[in-house]
Amino acid sequence: MFQDQEPGSEGTDQPAKAKNLGVWMDHANAHLMEFTTVPITTKIISSRYTREEKEQNVEKGENLNGYYKRLGEIIRNYEDVILFGPTSAKSELLNILRADHYFEKIKIEVEQTDKMTQNQQHAFVRDYFSKHLL
Repeated sequence: MFQDQEPGSEGTDQPAKAKNLGVWMDHANAHLMEFTTVPITTKIISSRYTREEKEQNVEKGENLNGYYKRLGEIIRNYEDVILFGPTSAKSELLNILRADHYFEKIKIEVEQTDKMTQNQQHAFVRDYFSKHLL
């Protein structure tokens, strides 16, 4: 589903809305992981926010708007989303999404975590949705 296609466009007559998405993110990258019964795969979305810009902290909001917009376009295809990671990027994205009425029916939560390996990210997403779907 992470290809550049709409959810449910895999040859079915009725589009299906995916349910659960985990997003580990910082200001440079977002690792998107769909929670399913099959092994979790990761798609990475990168911002154009360079290290130099981060250090200077000049017009950070303008540099990240496109990054947050791309993530919002993906998140709108899910019903339940967990944003997690070590920086304030997840809260900044949450504030942008909450300001848009289109995201009102999507459950979006935020959790502070440290940097994680891909296996740790997958385990976090699996544990989070396993607990919240019971």
